[in-house]
Amino acid sequence: MRAERVAVVTGGAGGLGAAIGAHLSASADVVLLADRDVDGARTQADRIDRAQAHELDVADDASVEAFVNDVGERFGRIDVVVNNAAVTAPRELDSLQRETWERVMAVNVWGPTALCRAAAGLWRSTGTGGRVVNITSRTWLSGGPVAYVTSKAGVVGLTRSLALEFAPLGVTVNAVAPSMVATPFTRTGRTEAEYAAFEAKHLAMTPMGRFATPDDIAGAVGFLASPGAGFITGEVLHVCGGAQLAPSP
Repeated sequence: MRAERVAVVTGGAGGLGAAIGAHLSASADVVLLADRDVDGARTQADRIDRAQAHELDVADDASVEAFVNDVGERFGRIDVVVNNAAVTAPRELDSLQRETWERVMAVNVWGPTALCRAAAGLWRSTGTGGRVVNITSRTWLSGGPVAYVTSKAGVVGLTRSLALEFAPLGVTVNAVAPSMVATPFTRTGRTEAEYAAFEAKHLAMTPMGRFATPDDIAGAVGFLASPGAGFITGEVLHVCGGAQLAPSP
């Protein structure tokens, strides 16, 4: 099967990945929701037109290479890569173990790096250009859970570096930095009381007075993946209702 426009969304089993996939399905012939949890990705794909599920562990080089090779053989191209897959870790430095740190970096930083490296082979051979959108976090500006925030700051550096390297291929590389989105991911490692305090803190720091939604993030990704964003690269688009701004004195 050959397609005119193929989009890949990692972390496709989650709510945010599914929302991004649904948004991209309006302009792509094929949307591949890729995740270690392939059953979860399949459940999400069943709800989206032109979406398919694919197993992918972004922290495993063999899995990434096999995935990109399969996409190349089946569709002949990749037009959009959305690096959304992520894991988090304990918030305090004292409770952070090296193996946890390495896992966060492997998924959150190496994963996008490896997928882009593999996809670059297709971009070089097809000459079609493409779009990369990396999901970072508003916390890269403010700090927070040390491993997670360090990894998301690394994604910003990766975005800027790849924007330079991929520009001759006609590939733009940008990042979307959401503030808090109420998904199961944001509850990870928090008790109900901790999560309630977390919500209250983020609501208080958001000038627009509400949380981001998956659709808010998906809309920003869709714009950066669109033809209208063809001369935008190396940018970080904050989708957080003004929470990226310094508070008033």
